[in-house]
Amino acid sequence: MELQRGQVVRSLAGHDQGDFQVVVAAAPPYAFVCDGKRRPLQRPKRKKQFHLAATGTILSEEALRTDRQIRSALRPFRERAGNM
Repeated sequence: MELQRGQVVRSLAGHDQGDFQVVVAAAPPYAFVCDGKRRPLQRPKRKKQFHLAATGTILSEEALRTDRQIRSALRPFRERAGNM
């Protein structure tokens, strides 16, 4: 599956394993992801795409403008993962 800008993903490997992040750029075989807190927009993390599990959710461009908006958009995913 090809990742696209704004897609919400879950990290499968690394220090951020299990965290939800959003793709800000994709250049196969890598994707640049951020979560708005540990990884702000100014410093996205480069990860190999096979270390990411895509969700069916794609955020709008408006939701990708600031770190605060990204954190707000990812909050429901973190809350749902915490309840499992």
